[in-house]
Amino acid sequence: MLAYVFWHRPAAGAEAAGYEQALERFHGSLAHQPPSGFRGSAAFRVAELPWLGGGGGYEDWYLVEDWSALGVLEEAAVAHGHVTAHDAAAARTGAGAGAVYRLAEGSPRLGEAREAIWVSAAPRREPVGLGELLGDGIDPARDGLWRRCLVLGPAPEYCLLAAQPPAGVAAGRLPAGWSAQSLPRETIYNG
Repeated sequence: MLAYVFWHRPAAGAEAAGYEQALERFHGSLAHQPPSGFRGSAAFRVAELPWLGGGGGYEDWYLVEDWSALGVLEEAAVAHGHVTAHDAAAARTGAGAGAVYRLAEGSPRLGEAREAIWVSAAPRREPVGLGELLGDGIDPARDGLWRRCLVLGPAPEYCLLAAQPPAGVAAGRLPAGWSAQSLPRETIYNG
């Protein structure tokens, strides 16, 4: 399972309510006529997007079966049936960045996770095993650990979606040079 994650902010002058309605319409359009391999999406309001220079914004997750399905989603999003909803949201979007993550362990359910715990390494740190990051506390039926596999802008190495931060991502448990930042989020769309 892969997830295309897109972080974004409204363009200058775009009203938050109209922006969120446009996001809901686009996600709803994909749910109504899902492209092949599409497994759902969610949009969240977040108070902080550190890798976009700080400040709040939005975080969209698009789940797909595999790399082929990601290509189908890319084409379908701007094709007949979705282009109007896509363009209405895109016209209101300002700064943005994205990444593709692979589900490493646990559940792909997006809407149940109230927290997104983003785990990053300091520059030039060697990668560590997933076990060192998970530690205890992950509920594999509810929580999901995602690992970045393609960067389309600045993005953390891992994301743990959980109801609450597990002990395994506590500062004292992470390897030297690694950090975890827990960012609460509010659901705008989950389908």
